Amino acid sequence: MHLLKSKEKKERALGTKLGLKAHRCNSPKCAMIRRPTKPGEHPRQGRGFSEFKQQLMEKQKIRFSYGLSEKQMNAVVDKALSKKKVASVTDQIVGRLESRMDNVVYRLGFAPSRIVARQLISHGHFLVNGRKVNIPSRILKVGEVVAVREQSKNIPMFKDLGNILKGENPENWLTRNVQKLEGSIKSKPEGIEMPFDINLVIDYYSR
Repeated sequence: MHLLKSKEKKERALGTKLGLKAHRCNSPKCAMIRRPTKPGEHPRQGRGFSEFKQQLMEKQKIRFSYGLSEKQMNAVVDKALSKKKVASVTDQIVGRLESRMDNVVYRLGFAPSRIVARQLISHGHFLVNGRKVNIPSRILKVGEVVAVREQSKNIPMFKDLGNILKGENPENWLTRNVQKLEGSIKSKPEGIEMPFDINLVIDYYSR
């Protein structure tokens, strides 16, 4: 319960839904619906933010949404900024975030949130190219196949998942086989609409 309230407080503080609580985020129980104001802020108080504050908040939104530590977030942006020949630093950042194994498992529909995906991966429920992988932050490449381990298919989380996912399509850069509970990366994640202002984050790290 304490962890749940902590996640809700993060969303309220940043003023946006971050999908931290799986199905609860889309229900009337969502903290952003019940209590849309920031923690400690009176509903009538309207306060503006400095440019630095806006940059910091956007960075925090990405960190919490993708479950990154400060060190991991720094590494993502530094890697993108170091690619001198790449036309879009934004695309580099988004591509690296979306290619994380926990995000891919989430995008394939094999977990209701990135938090749950990290837990499932850490507990050894997934294979990559036929080998067990328990590192949620692993960056997956085009052509790699992610699958639920055969031994894990009977646990409640996966038992009826094939039927639940029928008729739902994953992101266009992914393919999915609902019968086998596996999916693959068919192309680099591109053209993805993000609920964050990546340019503000780039400005934050370029100071």
